[in-house]
Amino acid sequence: MAPILSLLVPVLCLALTNLLVPSEARAFFVFGDSLVDNGNNNFLVTSARADSPPYGIDYPTHRPTGRFSNGLTIPDIISEKMGVESPLPYLHPFLHGERLLGGANFASAGVGILNDTGIQFLNIIRICKQLEYFEQYQRRLTALIGPYQARRLVNQALVLITLGGNDFVNNYYLVPYSARSRQFALPDYVRYLIFEYRKVLVRLYELGARRVLVTGTGPMGCVPGELATRRSRDGSCDVELQRAASMYNPQLVLLLRQLNQQLGSDVFIAANAFDMHMDFVSNPRAYGFVTSKVACCGQGAYNGVGLCTPMSNLCPNRDLYAFWDAFHPTEKACRIIVSQFMTGSTKYMYPMNLSTLLQLD
Repeated sequence: MAPILSLLVPVLCLALTNLLVPSEARAFFVFGDSLVDNGNNNFLVTSARADSPPYGIDYPTHRPTGRFSNGLTIPDIISEKMGVESPLPYLHPFLHGERLLGGANFASAGVGILNDTGIQFLNIIRICKQLEYFEQYQRRLTALIGPYQARRLVNQALVLITLGGNDFVNNYYLVPYSARSRQFALPDYVRYLIFEYRKVLVRLYELGARRVLVTGTGPMGCVPGELATRRSRDGSCDVELQRAASMYNPQLVLLLRQLNQQLGSDVFIAANAFDMHMDFVSNPRAYGFVTSKVACCGQGAYNGVGLCTPMSNLCPNRDLYAFWDAFHPTEKACRIIVSQFMTGSTKYMYPMNLSTLLQLD
């Protein structure tokens, strides 16, 4: 009897392991800044938080979750399209056991490509630390389902990374004559960012990421926060910030093309967030918005001063506004962006859109 049991035990263990790994569901990993942070900063001592009303007013629970939105954000909506649950923040105490199989969100509001970006927010998860957490996650996953299945899950997962905007608005242009603007002319600063971003993306690949959606910056000079800060008289986008985006985004796409050529595979997918945003910034009424200049929640000019708070001006219908607060799109605007992720032409998604990518495997 003992020899039979010794043969059965490995078979049963393998069967249990296979049950733990979803046969069709794809894991989802998120890296980046406040555009995709879904609550990690709630667990940190930092000023970059969205954990008080009216943030979350249109979220299913109608409560703030740490998302810089009135409701769902881009990762939530991508998860909807994939038919999976939105991954939990990596620092969330519920992220253990089988919840690990769905992936994790490592993003942290305020971070950039550079480690000195966002220093005014104090304790945030810089991108190097997000990658360390990804390594830690994989060790936890391996302990749960074994090394082969863990590697397979990571290789087949979708990865979203959103960085770059803060390196301009919360670093280079944060104050006149900032340290970085004294160190670099803008073209040199953009090249430096691309050089540093390459290291991040290569490290993601080394850690097993094989389907990586990389978003460029949006039209930074058009957000309510910058219209207010730069005292736009007629709502015109700031020329200097738009120039920065026009330099940075093409070089990012070129970087992704070069990496794919070197790897011999379309690992990195470029999302043209600039044009996706400019579509409704330039013609808000075509998308059902009454304005793309004034934030739904805020104070001061364009409702673009400071964070959204319980004392802020609050619009009654968030679906009529492209921007929720000084820097972040509303849920409705996020849905428009994700629809371009899913089905957009090569103008928006290169070399393929997300629907095509998800069908490849």
